[in-house]
Amino acid sequence: MESLKAVRLPAILLAVMFILMLGSSLGDSLTTDEQAHIPAGYSYVKHFDFRLNPEHPPIVKALAGIPLLFLNLNFPTNIPSWTTDINAQWAQGTIFIFESGNNVERLIFWARLPMILLTLLLGVLAYWFAKKRFGQKVAALTLFLFAFSPTFIAHGHLVTTDIGASIGFLIGIWTFIRFLENPSGKNILIAGIAFGIAELLKFSTFLLIPVYGVFLIVWAATQMQETWTARLKTFAALAGKTVLIGVIGVILILLVYAIFTQNYPALSYKPNGTPYSDRELQEINKLPDDQRWQAIRQIPLSQKRDTIFTLGSFASGPDYDGVTCDLKQNVPLSRRIRCLAEMNIRMIDTPWLRPLAEYLLGFNMVIQRSAGGNNSYFWGEVSSSGSRLYFPVVYLTKEPLPFLILSLIAIGLALQRIVNARPWSLKRLGYWLQNNFAIFAMLFFVAFYWLYSMRSPLNIGVRHVLPTFLFLYIAVSREVVLWLRGAINPSPASWREWLSSLYRTYIAPIPRYIIVSLLMLWLMIEVALTYPLFLSYYNQLIGGTRNGYKIAVDSNYDWGQDLKRLRQYLEKNQIEKINLNYFGGSVPQYYLGDRYEPWWSSRGPASGYFAISTTLLQGSTQPTAPGFIRNPADAYPWLAGQVPIARAGYSIFIYKLP
Repeated sequence: MESLKAVRLPAILLAVMFILMLGSSLGDSLTTDEQAHIPAGYSYVKHFDFRLNPEHPPIVKALAGIPLLFLNLNFPTNIPSWTTDINAQWAQGTIFIFESGNNVERLIFWARLPMILLTLLLGVLAYWFAKKRFGQKVAALTLFLFAFSPTFIAHGHLVTTDIGASIGFLIGIWTFIRFLENPSGKNILIAGIAFGIAELLKFSTFLLIPVYGVFLIVWAATQMQETWTARLKTFAALAGKTVLIGVIGVILILLVYAIFTQNYPALSYKPNGTPYSDRELQEINKLPDDQRWQAIRQIPLSQKRDTIFTLGSFASGPDYDGVTCDLKQNVPLSRRIRCLAEMNIRMIDTPWLRPLAEYLLGFNMVIQRSAGGNNSYFWGEVSSSGSRLYFPVVYLTKEPLPFLILSLIAIGLALQRIVNARPWSLKRLGYWLQNNFAIFAMLFFVAFYWLYSMRSPLNIGVRHVLPTFLFLYIAVSREVVLWLRGAINPSPASWREWLSSLYRTYIAPIPRYIIVSLLMLWLMIEVALTYPLFLSYYNQLIGGTRNGYKIAVDSNYDWGQDLKRLRQYLEKNQIEKINLNYFGGSVPQYYLGDRYEPWWSSRGPASGYFAISTTLLQGSTQPTAPGFIRNPADAYPWLAGQVPIARAGYSIFIYKLP
């Protein structure tokens, strides 16, 4: 009976979250990344072929694909996006989902359902971790903050890898802490499997490697009961076992990629039966774009062909002279990194390394994309170089104010405790780290991940720092629970001490409970009022969700999720025709039929009803950063002074033009 009571609250919270995600999912049209991830995941489990979407590991997408196996779907394999083009994930997604006679709504529903369940699993893991480390009250508050997080609800029901990344970092850090505390064979195996799973969920989990390195150093250095010689021996022993953890993880990666690449041809062969050489394939990269793509399509698809052309511009292009991997050569680091691509290409020739070559291709694609940045709108400016303020500002405006207030309370309490701990010393710090290593591990990971993300020019959504959210929820919950706890005096020496203890234990915490309860109620009301438009959520610091597009768009606000709501608006208002410039993963023709007319700025002023996604609107009309060049024809000068008459959801503006 006691165990049933213990799981009742978590079950209720997760049930509420499930309903919120499911309801939101049913109203959202296909978003941008889902257009690529769904066909890729289905192809992995149906055809065991990894030619689509290699820039993300397979596990999350494969989970989305498994239910689709039972729907008797038509997945075309005789079209260029599958047979000749390189990673034509977007085209294949459009054709598979919208143009192959499949039931679109049923397909999207079943692809998203495993994502919802995966999000609930993340909640269970977070609750379990918090309970084991900090007690049931901390775990319960952590789960409450998670279940009523607009960001987790928004991205938890979409077929993307962001929830997977959160799971990867959570299990990777959790199991590694357990390993440090007890480096037994069992814990080495568990940590190794967790590390491998993390790497198969999203490539950003590669950051676990430097994080593990810091954890090792701090753990060994703060074993205060040992001499420094003994600490060095502890570090060496743990470092050796950490290598074993890495080996176990790599073996798991190899096995999973081997499954999903088994029907992906390794090499391209000429009509005479001989394979194309690396040099022959690389020479094609020198051709002008139109000739290059025509030449590529004449070569049979293969892992080698796709890898060479995908990494054709990686770190300034192919290493024809073989010097980037030669340590004797004086090569700048910006060019030396090309060695990763050359090694990647050569690994394909060794059958047992071929799966790891495909993993490395995805990793290299992430490096390539991150270095290039992306065109994005942020806080009144369009840029391709990113901003160091992007993630802090978006976080502070997209996280609900009740949680931000709780965070301020937690920070104040922690600082107060630090001040009261004077006099400070390295020895006292060492003992604190030894006794509070899990807290240090969480806070270090949050700081490290945020610093890494803020240096990146890739500014496309707060979801990219989502893996840190749960650790922040746990840290804040711990401080709040300590604040609510009364100061108990177990053995008062007098009646005055007894009365004082009674007051501090039962009376003094009452205002604190009221404050926390009101903040929790505020958060629940906030989520209820936001339903079902969670993806566009912004807090009251910038005037609420209606004004969120003024801060940042893309996956923060407009990912194409409101196209079905545009259809509902047209039907409700009996509008027969609308011109539309849409950003997202859906096909407007499917939802709007004959009502839809594609439109864009350079076509000139639209007449009648015109709708535009806010991502495109902000990117086309807002000021540009120095050095960013925008074609004046794409700037929508004819929308100047026009005021939208309505919105579909929050993300699609609707105008009535002369």
